[in-house]
Amino acid sequence: MPVRTPDPDPNDGDDDGAPRDPLRDFGGDAGGSSNPGWLSEVELAEARRRMPMLYVEAVPVRTDGMGAVTEVGILLRATPVGEITRSIVSGRVRYGETVRDALFRHLENDLGPMAFPLLPPQPVPFTVAEYFPIPGVSAFHDDRQHAVSLAFVVPVTGTCEPRQDALEVTWMSPEEAASDALADEMEGGRATLIRQALASVGCLR
Repeated sequence: MPVRTPDPDPNDGDDDGAPRDPLRDFGGDAGGSSNPGWLSEVELAEARRRMPMLYVEAVPVRTDGMGAVTEVGILLRATPVGEITRSIVSGRVRYGETVRDALFRHLENDLGPMAFPLLPPQPVPFTVAEYFPIPGVSAFHDDRQHAVSLAFVVPVTGTCEPRQDALEVTWMSPEEAASDALADEMEGGRATLIRQALASVGCLR
């Protein structure tokens, strides 16, 4: 399992950690927190052994005046062991948090507060991705856990300034985002997720 960077203050409302493979991980302060959505390392490990974890993932896009996707935002991340990987916005849903709120929180964490994502009152995922610790069960793999991820295409209209462990956001054409060259750089089978996202908005046939 990758070594994670130190967790932020559990009372600041932000529980993001460092890059994992392939879904972003969340821990907490070993001494506990007033935030009931925060898990200690021991609690998180125990939960992972007993149940699937719920995540949201977002493929950021820019659209033209007619609503057609013109660019896809792909994150560049550095792992604690110095590897550079491509990824998308992702993270766990906290206890008591709506899916929409979780999406907004992770979009802001990864893309910055000026990204201005366009989220409808009731977001609908374009697919449900299942990550398994055993390779080959599905197209998606996470060696730490069984995770169920609700995946969304999210238009953003503002300026993206990556935070947390994201080094930059690379804006690519739909053709570039669906290419085999990018697939080789994506983690955990997310190239499949990118292509499903593009197909859901009519960019792939």
